[in-house]
Amino acid sequence: MAQERERGITIQSAAVTFDWKGYRVNLIDTPGHVDFTLEVERCLRVLDGAVTVFDASAGVEAQTLTVWRQADKHKIPRICFLNKMDKAGASFSYAVESIREKLKAKPLLLQLPIGEAKTFKGIVDVVSKEKLLWNSNSDDGKDFERKPLLETSDPDLLMETLEARNALIEQVADLDDEFANLVLEEFSENFDLLPAEKLQAAIRRVTVAQIAVPVLCGSALRNKGVQPLLDAITMYLPSPEEREYEFLPWYKGDLCALAFKVLHDKQRGPLVFMRIYSGTLKPQLAIHNVNGNCTERMSRLLLPFADQHVEIPSLTAGNIALTVGLKHTATGDTIVASKSSALAAARRAEKAGVKKHRQNSDAERLLLAGVEIPEPVFFCTIEPPSMAKQPELDHALKCLQREDPSLKVKLDPDSGQTILCGMGELHIEIIHDRIKREYGLETYLGPLQVAYRETILNSVHATDTLDRTLGDKRHLVTVELETRPTEAPSVVPVIEYAESISKDLLKASQEAIESGIHSACLQGPLLGSPVQDLAITLHSLTVHPGTSTTMVSACVSRCVQKALKKADKQVLEPLMNLEVTVTRDHLSPVLADLAQRRGNIREIQSRQDNRVVIGFVPLAEIMGYSTVLRTLTSGSATFALELSSYQAMSPQDQSTLLSQKTGST
Repeated sequence: MAQERERGITIQSAAVTFDWKGYRVNLIDTPGHVDFTLEVERCLRVLDGAVTVFDASAGVEAQTLTVWRQADKHKIPRICFLNKMDKAGASFSYAVESIREKLKAKPLLLQLPIGEAKTFKGIVDVVSKEKLLWNSNSDDGKDFERKPLLETSDPDLLMETLEARNALIEQVADLDDEFANLVLEEFSENFDLLPAEKLQAAIRRVTVAQIAVPVLCGSALRNKGVQPLLDAITMYLPSPEEREYEFLPWYKGDLCALAFKVLHDKQRGPLVFMRIYSGTLKPQLAIHNVNGNCTERMSRLLLPFADQHVEIPSLTAGNIALTVGLKHTATGDTIVASKSSALAAARRAEKAGVKKHRQNSDAERLLLAGVEIPEPVFFCTIEPPSMAKQPELDHALKCLQREDPSLKVKLDPDSGQTILCGMGELHIEIIHDRIKREYGLETYLGPLQVAYRETILNSVHATDTLDRTLGDKRHLVTVELETRPTEAPSVVPVIEYAESISKDLLKASQEAIESGIHSACLQGPLLGSPVQDLAITLHSLTVHPGTSTTMVSACVSRCVQKALKKADKQVLEPLMNLEVTVTRDHLSPVLADLAQRRGNIREIQSRQDNRVVIGFVPLAEIMGYSTVLRTLTSGSATFALELSSYQAMSPQDQSTLLSQKTGST
């Protein structure tokens, strides 16, 4: 992407397939920026292992924690790579300690650097007791020599390596019983005699079991340490056959794949990235989409290679495929060979005793866990240069939404304007830029708005009756309900029914009741923001025979709105985790500025010569913060933001906000 080259960051994940020493590796590079957290989420969903890249001078940063938690959720085995060992301020020991302290992981030091920062020239392989030195004249890092460490030439380095190897053996023995028995029975007298292969096998077991993480180092820019990293990937991370998925036996070798990403290509149309779990994909193959319950034909099959693609005749399980010609497949869809294959798998699943989560069709059981899409926190209006261009803008937004499900587009019912909802300032800025570059549309963005929420503070009863005659039919509904705040946070309303409501009536009207409640909670009485942390109990419902479900839904919705208006109301604002890395000289002005922004400082850590300020700050106060921070620190500071939670505003801040929004006091 042009934006990636300009900014020097990853925005969209890119896939590359390559061979390394007889192994096929499918590599996906994902962004680290919190605005593009969905890209990481959907890639981790289909991977078998991950390499977490750290800046050796910074160690664990704010966004590292976010990505690490996502990998924990998907149970992904990991290797840590300490990059930029040749950068000023790089510290191997500091970075390893931050992995241990902040990520609560057990690092296994498989390598030691030879020199740091400007003096970095190679690495020591702790497992094999060898040193790898790169030729200083070689820019691409291909030329390096591997030599055994000898007491005659490197006495100090050999001593340090033997100490690190003994510590590694003891650490792995504590984590792996099989290896511990081997060490105690055969090598307890002298660890030096322990073969490297036995140690590597044990490291692989603890890595795959996610008990510990191997740590390697190097400088990717100059390709120093990249070759041993690739060796470690093939040696310690699991192959697709080793990952266990409960759904695989149901398909018995038939096709089963998960679509995890969609890209739009001007020439080829939508390109769908798929992870194949079982079976084989071929061009011109008709496939069945379980989520959409539709059958599509794939025209071509490609092997991804960043922005270049190679056409291939077939792909087997464990691979990442790029398909052309699928018009209706979206992120998170489960793909199978045919409808009959899906039904056969559903029957096998039933025999295996898999319980249905919902009372829906057999297909429910077969859906692979899709991709969790985070809620947007920023929104702004977007307008085309003229009304004639509105259809083009709608098409562009539709394509971008299919590519990026974390981007939400909605219409303002009052003004009729199109509203963009995104994960952050950078996210919306990139979308705006892409509309201009890829679709040739000069659009106008309104000021960024914060996605507030609302809740109530007390319990309220409300009754409503809807009596309408349409044609010769009378529709009569009476509803009595109670709204109250929930104890635990809940984005969707918690709905309960009193025992007095008849089961038959509830069966006929439940869907309409819940639809009415959900629609009433979309717009709160204060700002028109969604209402959360709300519990609703329906005490009585009287429905005249022949009344339509639409009328039931409308009456319930009106009754909930009436109750919300009567209750004591509270605005909730998004609170962000903030981490600012700043030099000691500029710390005071940064802290003073955060105090003015209603910031709450939790701690100030030291990171070599820098200070790291960690705290909370309301999202509304942090708009345009990057420009202010640049000015305060002469461009030397960096910051990272992540949504923490929604918190209640103080009465004073709330009344100020309401008067701004409504234009009244």
